[in-house]
Amino acid sequence: MTSHSDGLKFAYWVPNVSGGLVISNIEQRTGWDIDYNRKLAQIAEANGFDYALSQIRFTAGYGADNQHESVSFSHALLAATTTLKVIAAVLPGPWNPALAAKQIATINHLTKGRVAVNVVSGWFRGEFAAIGELWLDHDERYRRSEEFIRALRGIWTEDNFTLKGDFYRFTNYSMKPKPIDPQPEIFQGGSSRAARDMASRVSDWYFTNGNTPEEIRKQVDDIQAKAKANGHKVKIGVNAFAIARETEAEARAVLDEIVAKANPEAVQGFADQVKNAGKASPEGEGNWAKSSLEDLVQYNDGFRSNLIGTPEQIAERILKLKDAGADLILLGFLHFQEEVEFFGKRIIPLVRELEAARDRELVAAE
Repeated sequence: MTSHSDGLKFAYWVPNVSGGLVISNIEQRTGWDIDYNRKLAQIAEANGFDYALSQIRFTAGYGADNQHESVSFSHALLAATTTLKVIAAVLPGPWNPALAAKQIATINHLTKGRVAVNVVSGWFRGEFAAIGELWLDHDERYRRSEEFIRALRGIWTEDNFTLKGDFYRFTNYSMKPKPIDPQPEIFQGGSSRAARDMASRVSDWYFTNGNTPEEIRKQVDDIQAKAKANGHKVKIGVNAFAIARETEAEARAVLDEIVAKANPEAVQGFADQVKNAGKASPEGEGNWAKSSLEDLVQYNDGFRSNLIGTPEQIAERILKLKDAGADLILLGFLHFQEEVEFFGKRIIPLVRELEAARDRELVAAE
């Protein structure tokens, strides 16, 4: 029987980068400053959200003219809340595992275990060039990320940790204090074969770009079969951009306006950069590999998850994503504070009702 502990988790993108979550000139009542984000985190916490995910960017681009650093910003949000978990994005290359392990372990103690980490394998080649970091081919980036995660885990759990890897070397390294148990959760993103394979070996959570339940199911089946063979367990997060309105017509009109007011030059620039991600994977199945320009108006294909309509329609579609294997829905919004509150008040309770009804059906069938 499915228990409440198996209920879907909800997360939101932290707008610590300017420009909002769509590459469009439509009005976005979303701020990237700390005051806006502290209040947003408190609204999310009070309305049923479990996680917030900070973004990592070092340089401007595609409307993101300003960027706050992810780990320190995540700590500020944790200090403003009491139950919300915040996932701090880190990027192998700029971060060494020793630095990341120490940062996250300290924040883990300061917040009683509410910090997690998202290991980003890097899609922005221009950014790496700007800060003088070596750019690796697609699969090599994931190989480095896997070694990065193995280093984090080793540092957090072992004394005299030693690793003689291709990217990182440690010799009898003992970091103290270690994080309190349970250990910080490790998230990663991707859609490619290399990303799925990495998740099936080392990650606690796998984020994939927005997609239909059918396409999500294909990825989930692949990851879970490989994870089982590896004696590993991994949970799945799905990206989605939610547009919830009282009528479907109102919601669709907002989507149409977002796309109509898209910044074509910025969208094309983003499209050119992300060819280094999805389309650079050998099999051509990575993030953004099959994205249209309209899909790319929202950074992570959020429109494709189709959480656009009335609260009732969205709740039913969320349950279909759960049926496809999703354990968490990662949400972006146009106007974050008011829409996070609306989503928490109007949609999460409907999802819980649908989950409870499903539980009753399972009990009745036993």
